[in-house]
Amino acid sequence: MARIIDGKAIAARLTGDLANEAGRFTDAIGSPPCLAVVLVGDDPASAVYVRNKGKTAEKIGFRSVQKVLPADTAETDLIAEIEALNGDPSVHGILVQLPLPDHIDESKIIELIAPEKDVDGFHPVNVGRLNAGEFDKAMIPCTPAGSVVLAKDTLGDDLSGKHVVVVGRSNIVGKPAAQLFLAEHCTITIAHSRTKDLPALVRTADIVIAAVGRPEMIKGDWIKPGATVVDVGINRIDAPEKGEGKTKLVGDVDFAEAADTAGAITPVPGGVGPMTIAMLMANTLKAAKRQCGLAD
Repeated sequence: MARIIDGKAIAARLTGDLANEAGRFTDAIGSPPCLAVVLVGDDPASAVYVRNKGKTAEKIGFRSVQKVLPADTAETDLIAEIEALNGDPSVHGILVQLPLPDHIDESKIIELIAPEKDVDGFHPVNVGRLNAGEFDKAMIPCTPAGSVVLAKDTLGDDLSGKHVVVVGRSNIVGKPAAQLFLAEHCTITIAHSRTKDLPALVRTADIVIAAVGRPEMIKGDWIKPGATVVDVGINRIDAPEKGEGKTKLVGDVDFAEAADTAGAITPVPGGVGPMTIAMLMANTLKAAKRQCGLAD
């Protein structure tokens, strides 16, 4: 049976360290690091994410600003909100919760966020800095960064020579994860749903990053014995065993099967999710320090 990688415990250690750093920042500057989260609409899952981010921020000594706008908010009104946050020196990090309503251009909104306040790491300037290896200037996307932390917690800080197969090619997870593991001197393969003989390719991986967005797609016999599996997927599926109309969260990996083969695996929930929020807090503190002229 695989070791279960406890994302909650690892995230708690990280946020504990961040709380201490936030206290030192507040003493030095006279005000705390500040994260502003903008939510457009009333999607229940997005609302939960926003609340959790705000609670974590306040718990570790940050100031949390939440802007909740109705679903029919005009794009021009959202732009005005972001421009106001860009111009507020007391706000160090800005996150616009995705997805946005269909009438709003997500790309335009992401590009409006000041790159130095883009704690999601989605702005084209930060994407370019990451791809160029300028980690000292970039804001790194939170989920891929958390995936690297989980892998290192399992395998040690030196990942040199490991073969990492990233299943998924999104701009949010797959592509930045590949860049981050490449920087750790790993050998990287990016695969996706159209990759030929995907099971055989995944079976060559020392580390599997599952980020394809399909529930339980990656089966146990796809995993090399002893491999480390980081499951980024969060999918809600029907759970008739719990009762009529009930659902449950599962990852992109068939956990029950893979846990018999893998050396270590993240659960869903409780794996990558808590790490994503922890890395968001780390990015906010990093942004605050940079904007206030303090060393990272």
